[in-house]
Amino acid sequence: MQARRDQLNLIDEKRLAVACHGQLYRRRMKRAFDKKVHPREFQEGELVMKKIITVQRDNRGKWMPNYEGPYVVKKALPRGVLILTKMDGEELHLSVNSDTVKKFYA
Repeated sequence: MQARRDQLNLIDEKRLAVACHGQLYRRRMKRAFDKKVHPREFQEGELVMKKIITVQRDNRGKWMPNYEGPYVVKKALPRGVLILTKMDGEELHLSVNSDTVKKFYA
């Protein structure tokens, strides 16, 4: 009976050790990932190109353009959300993530 209680106490200690190890591992992985990530920040009025994400196949194949634009950043919201307008001032009906745009250098 006492041996069984000792085993149950050891299980709790092992669970705690595994949980701590998991937290340390996640922290190390996050640090390694964050070293290579360079967040891109866009200011209002900058020119950007928006990536074309197609649902249907295009008959042009690999010759299809990858980006469309240029667009003007109307507003940069937190967490990388951008509201874009066309060059003539017409606003796009959907906001885009900053991961799907790149700066346009004219």
